[in-house]
Amino acid sequence: MNTPDGAPSAPVEVLLVARELDLGGSERQLAVTALGLDRTLFQPHAACFRPGGFRARELAQAGVPVVELGVRSLGSPSAWQGARLLGRYLERHRIRLLHAFDVPSVLFAVPVARCYGVPVVLSSQRAHRSLTPGWTRHLLRLTDRMVDGIVINSQAVAREMLRDDRVPASLLRLAYNGIDTTRFCPDGPRAALPWSEPHLVIGVACVLRPEKGLLTLLDAFARIGQRCPQARLLIVGSGPMDEPLKRRAADLRLGSACHFQPAVEEVAPWLRAMDIFVLPSFSEALSNALMEAMACGCCAVASEVGGNPELVERGETGVLFPAGDSRALAEVLESLLSSQGIRQRLAAAGAGLIRDRFSSQAAARHMGRIYRGLLGSAKQ
Repeated sequence: MNTPDGAPSAPVEVLLVARELDLGGSERQLAVTALGLDRTLFQPHAACFRPGGFRARELAQAGVPVVELGVRSLGSPSAWQGARLLGRYLERHRIRLLHAFDVPSVLFAVPVARCYGVPVVLSSQRAHRSLTPGWTRHLLRLTDRMVDGIVINSQAVAREMLRDDRVPASLLRLAYNGIDTTRFCPDGPRAALPWSEPHLVIGVACVLRPEKGLLTLLDAFARIGQRCPQARLLIVGSGPMDEPLKRRAADLRLGSACHFQPAVEEVAPWLRAMDIFVLPSFSEALSNALMEAMACGCCAVASEVGGNPELVERGETGVLFPAGDSRALAEVLESLLSSQGIRQRLAAAGAGLIRDRFSSQAAARHMGRIYRGLLGSAKQ
């Protein structure tokens, strides 16, 4: 950015905030933004409630200052202590833009930033608000009135916020998720699978939560078992549905045909080991997991909800099916397993889409444009 006389000015100090800086999707997008911003224009900082985490180490190694606020919960005295710490940090580093990336950081950091006079304050809505219960959703609506903009990651989220939360369209800033296409690409190491013979692998990698609809995937896989004996199912991830999923797999007598792999830090080798990636969610904004799978060359299958159709164009970059319909999913899987040509065509088109439109570089450049526009308006 330049001063009024045209001379280069110092980079603008910006602070990006999330509850923690580990393996989640919001944390990943915070890191993509911080690492990809033009350092001649911006000096990024990061803040989190809890210490440590993979993303915190990644950011620190790249020279991005990380401040740990020590907030254990928003209802505890630690929140007041963290607010004072955050306020002092905002003043000391002359932060001109604060961007909160997830629900806890929005509820916490947006009011603090306003109290301390930060010129531009941004929140984020990276998932459907219908997943946010009770008073939390009402509090989010209050923060909508405090911010200069709300970053959303899909048209589906935009439609919901306009319709259900009556957010003015002028506040919404669409910024699709971006992924590192040098890490997530078809070429690279493949994970060692537990099956000795070559098989066609249907898989998923995500946090094992109820809204991911993974019981639908297990039921669909059981339906095709006898007709597609060469198929295997690989579920990569950890979460509250871990034990219920394992019980369902046992009830369905899937045996060694289904393998559960706990969450891993490097998921790309596991994605490359999958022929077909299935995301059977009941609710989804714009799925990082789906984007990463497509980038790694998986043939994508996804439920027709939320932002999934913004990535999976039916018959072009993958296949869609009605959420919760295990019979329809089984028919899709059986069709794809029987046609290597179709699988390869869809996989190649999906990888090309992510590489061309959803790279981390493209996402960071776009976020930088959003920041510049709001900072420019704040000066007027």
